[in-house]
Amino acid sequence: MAQQILPPSESWRLIDAWLATHVAADFALLNPPATSDEIRHAERILGARLPGDLAESLRCHNGVSAWTSVLPEQSPLAVSGIVEHWQTCMTVAAENDGLTARPWDDEPWWHPLWVPWAESADGATQVIDLRPGPEAGRLGWAGHSGGGDFTDSWPDLSSLLHAVAQALAEGGGVRGLHPYLTTQGGTWWDEENCFELNGQPLRAAPVGLP
Repeated sequence: MAQQILPPSESWRLIDAWLATHVAADFALLNPPATSDEIRHAERILGARLPGDLAESLRCHNGVSAWTSVLPEQSPLAVSGIVEHWQTCMTVAAENDGLTARPWDDEPWWHPLWVPWAESADGATQVIDLRPGPEAGRLGWAGHSGGGDFTDSWPDLSSLLHAVAQALAEGGGVRGLHPYLTTQGGTWWDEENCFELNGQPLRAAPVGLP
């Protein structure tokens, strides 16, 4: 029997409760909800409706106020960041033929129906693929120099947030990455049995709530 995936609002409720209890500094970096006007404005610029799970996630938190590792590899963008990044990539791609898949790659450098929703520590963008078809809504990465990469992609944003909430509430990892606490009082995700970050000790994050 297939596992029931929680909606983003429920996953964020669990993530929020865990962060507020164990990592208050990171919890404070989560922005208040996006407004309906902000979401509609973004949709007008992108020329497409935001996927339902992204809109629901943004209504929980409109991104973060500073880069954070509350999620395994993704630091969520605010609505304004989504729009700005999409516009920048559209401009750069148009100037460099980056909207066309190259002969040696299955994906273009950028596509108008990719919605950037988060960034990694090295500046790569995690995108939601809105191109029609059976894989619509999947998550992938768009790097600085390469084309889109949907290898082992999440089927949708709801699945990713559910996995994070489950790992924090019940233990375990998210595709090989496990939660830790840093000496600075922040969250960090890394491989199992990781004991330090930049020379500073890490300790396994507590599971669930007291």
